[in-house]
Amino acid sequence: MHPNKLSALVWATLLLCSAGAHADTIVSKDNTGSVINSQLTIAGTSYSVDWYLPNANASGLVTVQHGFSRGCGNLRDTSKRIMANGLMVLCVNANMSGGNPSLAEALANALVNGPITTPDGRVMPFKIAVGGHSAGGHFASRVGWKLQQIAPARLAGAVLFDPVAAEGFTDNLMAISQNGQRPIYAVTSNGGICNSFNNAYGALKQVRSFAVSNGRDGFVGLQLTNASTHVDSEGNNTNFIGYSACLQAPPKADNTAYLRDLSSQWAFDMINNVRNPAAYPGGSYVNTLLTNKLASLIQ
Repeated sequence: MHPNKLSALVWATLLLCSAGAHADTIVSKDNTGSVINSQLTIAGTSYSVDWYLPNANASGLVTVQHGFSRGCGNLRDTSKRIMANGLMVLCVNANMSGGNPSLAEALANALVNGPITTPDGRVMPFKIAVGGHSAGGHFASRVGWKLQQIAPARLAGAVLFDPVAAEGFTDNLMAISQNGQRPIYAVTSNGGICNSFNNAYGALKQVRSFAVSNGRDGFVGLQLTNASTHVDSEGNNTNFIGYSACLQAPPKADNTAYLRDLSSQWAFDMINNVRNPAAYPGGSYVNTLLTNKLASLIQ
């Protein structure tokens, strides 16, 4: 049988066998990996989820959670960019009111105690980074908080996209950071109604302060400053409601590119315990943004 036909047959068999009453859907497939929509049971409730599965063995898992009144598809290309770095990505389509902390804790438990397998039969990678946009950023912080409680060795850090803080956000980030032992990085936008005028900054600055006081790196991320929007992380996957509800223009392609470049590198670095100097202060990429007044440090 021709290899391409065999590959197609294997994928078709996997999809038929893995979903039960719900047929998994291959959203896209390219030379970096596959995006598959599936169902996942978390604490007894079935959720529509998107899996981003790299073709090679994944070095870690990144949870990338959508924002309030948004969906996983709105972070499609940002998640694919992270997958292209050899990382598995999981997004849960769910109500993100207040960051949905109860679901966040349940997801953390499921990831650790599952067992969860992907639509193509893989088990969860050992290392997990938590990420999310807007209210999904608060969700991510709670997933990380719970992982610190039940499986601290598996938690690699957090990558946040213009997070919006709800009750407990500071405590969540402090638990993840452990006084700078784990990285927490954010890409934020100019203040506006949809990011509650950067209400996450209090927590991010406290994380930075405690890290520095304990002799650790105080870098917690960048604010994009050149006409940045709350939906820069959605970019080409956003829609009119996404930016008009924030009283903003559509996101600029450049800002979305900066966010994807940085967040995908940060996720790779924290999972693999390495550091590409370009993506941090003093490095070429970040310094170019700062010098050209395209971004400023969160400090």
